[in-house]
Amino acid sequence: MMLFSRKEFSDKLNMKDGLNIIIVGCGTVGRTLVEQLSKESHDITVIDFDSELIREVTNQYDVLGVVGNGASFNVQREAGIKDADLLIAVTECDELNLLCCTLASRVADCATIARVRNPEYSHELSYLKDKLGLAMIINPEYEAAKEMNRILCLPTALEVSSFAHGKAELVKIRIPQDNMLDTMTIAKLGQMSDNVLVCAVERENQIFIPSGDFELKKGDAMSFVAPSKTVGSFLKSIGFNSNKVKNAMIIGGGDAGYYLSKLLISNGISVKIIEKDKNRCEELAISLPKAVIINGDGTEEGLLMEEGLINSQAFVPLTGSDEENILLALNAQHRSNAKLITKINRMTFQDAIKSLDLGSVIYPRYITCEAIIAYVRAKSASMGSNVETLYHMFDNRVEAVEFKIDKESKVTNVPLMKLKLKDNLLICFISRQGKIIIPTGQDCILPGDHVMVVSTHTGFRDINNILA
Repeated sequence: MMLFSRKEFSDKLNMKDGLNIIIVGCGTVGRTLVEQLSKESHDITVIDFDSELIREVTNQYDVLGVVGNGASFNVQREAGIKDADLLIAVTECDELNLLCCTLASRVADCATIARVRNPEYSHELSYLKDKLGLAMIINPEYEAAKEMNRILCLPTALEVSSFAHGKAELVKIRIPQDNMLDTMTIAKLGQMSDNVLVCAVERENQIFIPSGDFELKKGDAMSFVAPSKTVGSFLKSIGFNSNKVKNAMIIGGGDAGYYLSKLLISNGISVKIIEKDKNRCEELAISLPKAVIINGDGTEEGLLMEEGLINSQAFVPLTGSDEENILLALNAQHRSNAKLITKINRMTFQDAIKSLDLGSVIYPRYITCEAIIAYVRAKSASMGSNVETLYHMFDNRVEAVEFKIDKESKVTNVPLMKLKLKDNLLICFISRQGKIIIPTGQDCILPGDHVMVVSTHTGFRDINNILA
């Protein structure tokens, strides 16, 4: 069933210069992709079995909707697969996503992205991507687990994101009372540590891309970028604990709990999982022999205390319920000094969630969408540069974008001090031949570099977008 006519959609195509994208699945991830990509001048078609979901999405956004099975050739043809540049399959079923992508790549000259979450496929993703001709396979739970692992290895951080193939990190911390950073200017901090750059600060719900005379204050949420190998020593130098946690209690033994436990154990961190499904406990005991598996209800306070909540250095609720995760985190904050990580699936009520002391909050669906949007921007950018990594900061009000510089352009071979850049924008690092450079005004961007930019402007597709 078509909810818009083909002529209406054809007229729309002639008005825009973005990609023609088909999204299969109108769940939370699908709708988030629609919201973001429609803002970036792409032509979107959505496919879903649920006619009511299709009606809601097409009423809210300027997109075409098709009701049906995304793995059906007739449905894909009706959605315009012959003219599509990209098909993104993000339904709840891994197999359906893979089938949708396989069909699309066979019948059209179309790049494909599939969401695949089942751990049984985790060791086969590279093989599947290669054999099925997919541009990308994304696993939300695994990507979320990697971010949680990075945080638990640097527990004083609120967020830790990786750039330049792991050689640089973007770290968010909150400045506590009586810390040496309180009243320190950015310029003075730069003199103290020249391999660190403060790229964004949030204060009383305001965002600042700071200049050298900006003065830090207690309570500020500060994001800085530095070479990965120096982050720990920098935190230690400003009075933060940089040691990874020694043990972690995880509530919920689902896919995210499994992936996180595996990563933590590989880093020498002891893991205890509390899972109420007995059969799942038996599976985890086999797949994670070094973890302690407890069969019980993690929402029972008595059980948590009995299993050592008070002495846990990290507490991570990973149940399927956002409400349970929030309540468990609040209880742990009250009962222990554990580092908290709270996984939240829904993206609503963010202001209320932000007001709670939940430690580091992880949104797996945001992580999924950022990876896909980075690919879309790279595909639609000029041939001079490509978006390698994208990370949204401070409730999507700031973007951190890593570009790969493929050839000469207006920004190359010119000292940064001579470039006329947009306001509220910082060039944070240049990665050159594996070395991270925190740039000065005399540095130049060269072909072959990777460059990270942080800005309150959004939607950058090309490095030349940084120019005023």
